Amino acid sequence: MNYTPPFMITTEIIDLIAEISELLGGIKHLNESHMAMRLRKISKIKTITGTLQIEGNTLTEQQVSAVLDGKRVLGSMREIAEVQGAIEVYNRTEQFDATNIEHLLDAHRLLMGEILTRAGEFRTKGVGVYGEQGVTHVAPPANQVSGLMGDLFAWLNRAEEHPLVVSSVFHYEFEFIHPFIDGNGRMGRLWQHIMLQNWRESFALVPVESMIRNHQQGYYQALEQAGKQGDCTVFVSFMLQTIRQSILDVKQYGDHVSDQVSDQVERLLAIMSDKWVSTAELLELLELSHKPTFRKNYLLPALEQGHIEMMHPDSPRSPKQKYRKVVKPWN
Repeated sequence: MNYTPPFMITTEIIDLIAEISELLGGIKHLNESHMAMRLRKISKIKTITGTLQIEGNTLTEQQVSAVLDGKRVLGSMREIAEVQGAIEVYNRTEQFDATNIEHLLDAHRLLMGEILTRAGEFRTKGVGVYGEQGVTHVAPPANQVSGLMGDLFAWLNRAEEHPLVVSSVFHYEFEFIHPFIDGNGRMGRLWQHIMLQNWRESFALVPVESMIRNHQQGYYQALEQAGKQGDCTVFVSFMLQTIRQSILDVKQYGDHVSDQVSDQVERLLAIMSDKWVSTAELLELLELSHKPTFRKNYLLPALEQGHIEMMHPDSPRSPKQKYRKVVKPWN
């Protein structure tokens, strides 16, 4: 008998699908613009940082960006290896066929190869998921994993529901099976990312994993509630809400990386030099009083574009943080 995961298509899910589809149309131009490469890099940094921080990695977006650029950062060997593995696999997302189980094993090998001795192989012993209250989920026995994953991919290859729903259902079922000894959370998120990117290329700009990190408790609660109910509808709804918000953030950012924002960055650079200055000093020089607006429209775009740098990049929120203009070499 063909296995079909239990879930329902609710009115809320239908409405979310319609809204997400419309929002994707609203950011399509960004993926075809001169900003596409930069936005893809920002998304990759946010995605990798988010998915690893969910698992306890403490490296920041700035540190992940440094590793991506081949620079040395302070951190444990394991945390840096986790970042390097994630960079390796997220650099190749377009090469994976989400419906191919062998590609999933290859992705796990890339992601966890520097951490696990048997990366890219299904587990051979039992595992559980632990939360604040103790064990929240006992995964199926190891001798059932291969069969369960085969059934899941067979369903994936014949599923006719909307890709947004199918990817979310797969994500939940993957976490329920927990097929690997380690790396299941980041692999489940990665594979939904790949499924969405296979469907719409614009998802290369959308760091869904970062938004999950921002709503981490809700993510775990949705997984747990779906497990108790034996139906993953609640998890599908959670993921679609998360995807919607992620796209909204990209759209909002894209709107601000415009001629107006460029003018604001130019204004910021005009009053800066190679001398370190604090946020308070910059606000005074620019005659601004609203710090959030300054950060959003002036400071963060200038940092992301590489026009200015931080005195303490490992502690971006440090009260002693200062900034200076980057002096670029002659071409």
